[in-house]
Amino acid sequence: QVQLVESGGGLVQAGGSLRLSCAASGRTFSNYRMAWFRQATGKEREFQATISSSGGSTYYAGSVKGRFIISRDNAKNTVYLQMNSLTPEDTAVYYCAAGSSGYYWRASAYEYWGQGTQVTVSS
Repeated sequence: QVQLVESGGGLVQAGGSLRLSCAASGRTFSNYRMAWFRQATGKEREFQATISSSGGSTYYAGSVKGRFIISRDNAKNTVYLQMNSLTPEDTAVYYCAAGSSGYYWRASAYEYWGQGTQVTVSS
């Protein structure tokens, strides 16, 4: 089992920045690919970014590429999502997830999920 706890969400004005953190405990963090998804009200959960177990590879959804940066610190068992140039369309609950196989953009590739943290961007 891997337990994931997100933090760092909140209310921010359009154009602002937030940094989300996801602290992991349980099984060896460095064995897992990590990802961030988000789910807006009334919409499906959608992929945002992923990072390989070593941190050497990252991939982003087209809508956030160039604005969001995913990183991880395996010594601290933590993954981060730096979000810049936020818009109201980024308002959602953000989830971190840990997985070991499958297509990285699919939620089904991730075995463990956090409870989510709310991000609200005001105009």
